[in-house]
Amino acid sequence: MIKDLALVTDPKTASFEEMLKKEVAKKIDLNASEIRYIRINKKSIDARSKDIKVNLTVQVFIGEMPDNTPYPFNFQNVSGKKTVAVIGTGPAGLFAALKLIELGIKPVIFERGADVSTRKKDIARLNREHLVYTESNYCYGEGGAGTFSDGKLYTRSNKRGDISRILKMFHYHGAEDSVLFESHPHIGTDKLPEIIKNIRDTILNCGGEIYFNSRIDDIIIENSKVTGVKTLNGDIYNAEALVLATGHSARDIYELLNRKGIALEAKPFAMGVRVEHPQVLIDSIQYHRKERGPYLPAASYNLVSQVDDRGVYSFCMCPGGYIVPSATSPDEIVVNGMSASRRHTPFANSGIVVEIRPEDYQKFSQYGVLAGLHYQKHLEQLARNTGGKGQCAPAQRLFDFVKGKVSDNLPQSSYIPGLVSSPLHTWLPEEISSRLRKGFQVFDKKMHGFLTNEAYVAGVESRTSSPVRIPRNPETMEHITVNGLFPCGEGAGYAGGIASSAMDGENAALKISEYLQRK
Repeated sequence: MIKDLALVTDPKTASFEEMLKKEVAKKIDLNASEIRYIRINKKSIDARSKDIKVNLTVQVFIGEMPDNTPYPFNFQNVSGKKTVAVIGTGPAGLFAALKLIELGIKPVIFERGADVSTRKKDIARLNREHLVYTESNYCYGEGGAGTFSDGKLYTRSNKRGDISRILKMFHYHGAEDSVLFESHPHIGTDKLPEIIKNIRDTILNCGGEIYFNSRIDDIIIENSKVTGVKTLNGDIYNAEALVLATGHSARDIYELLNRKGIALEAKPFAMGVRVEHPQVLIDSIQYHRKERGPYLPAASYNLVSQVDDRGVYSFCMCPGGYIVPSATSPDEIVVNGMSASRRHTPFANSGIVVEIRPEDYQKFSQYGVLAGLHYQKHLEQLARNTGGKGQCAPAQRLFDFVKGKVSDNLPQSSYIPGLVSSPLHTWLPEEISSRLRKGFQVFDKKMHGFLTNEAYVAGVESRTSSPVRIPRNPETMEHITVNGLFPCGEGAGYAGGIASSAMDGENAALKISEYLQRK
């Protein structure tokens, strides 16, 4: 017999199988020995009071064990099938490729960066020696930016489809069971590389192809229809259609499209700083206690406010995490955040960003639709010029930043390349600086103790999303003027994060199947 049950318990009971079994048995008036297995379907923490509770939805298997439910995937051998080019191995590109294989279509994937193992070595050199490899870094390489920027798997958007299928795909390729039931599932940067390798193996074993260190130099278009791609070294590959999933940092792709007269449009984006607190401080604020104890995860937060008619909000909050250097060129400083699966560092960091509007980048208007992109780049170069050597990030204690005071010293940091004291309040553009300073005061009212000199801000957090959108037909997902061109994911301006990008990639594959049937 299988019984569905919702219960509320304490963190310790929720952490131990035998304790949970006894609690469930008591609730349904059974002997615990009759319960063979408990499957957790949903789990969330309610920390609104000091008496913290864990909400669980479970399936209780009484007198029987669960069947091994098959995964809902049908991977086919696509050798010799119709070929679709996929540019980018981020979540949009990889999940588009996996879905194409299920649909009997062969994906040929081009990744400008290195495979994930080589990429890990390049990132280690970036942290230790400040060497920015322009094609292999935290943004470029197998798995995309998500591989080394935390691996959160939740999304606020339900319009793209069923996220459970995405979570099951990650689980199939090696993610832990918790991704299937946690309210905010997270894989961790230590686990994602192996999962990405497993996805690669699935694609190759089914007859797909993957080419690393293969930056696309041109998209071949004949009679307003995509017919292939050309790599930087001159190799030409024919294709029936093209998935453009290059991510939010591939500025050269936007410039290529712009040169070719392929329609682009400006879109809203945000920029700001990354703030880092001691994790124990965030724990004490969120859990209403001095220590969180052994049965609660590192606490997170989600903050949003309107300041002077613009949104100011937290972005990519990483409890127990690191701040990392995410520049794609040596003349930039870009900061981002990540967490390993255990979220075990003594630091909590988050992007705090301000909504950017077209009037902010009027002085870059000569770049037309790419003006926002050049404003973004300008701020990253400004951070580099005001920082220290290499990839040292300009930083300021949080309370000093709000009060407009230069920090004489800086707190301990998770940022491996190092920090240098800098008056961010003077060189950040006024439209960003003033709203951040007011925003932090608002956030301190929501989380008393948040505004403190135990924390610091580092600049700049500029790659929250792309300033450019590649317009597409909402029904077919094709570009509005080029047949067979399917822009998707963050770089196309239609997603924000791993899960939503993966769903957008799958949806693009479905539309490509329809397109090929019409041809």
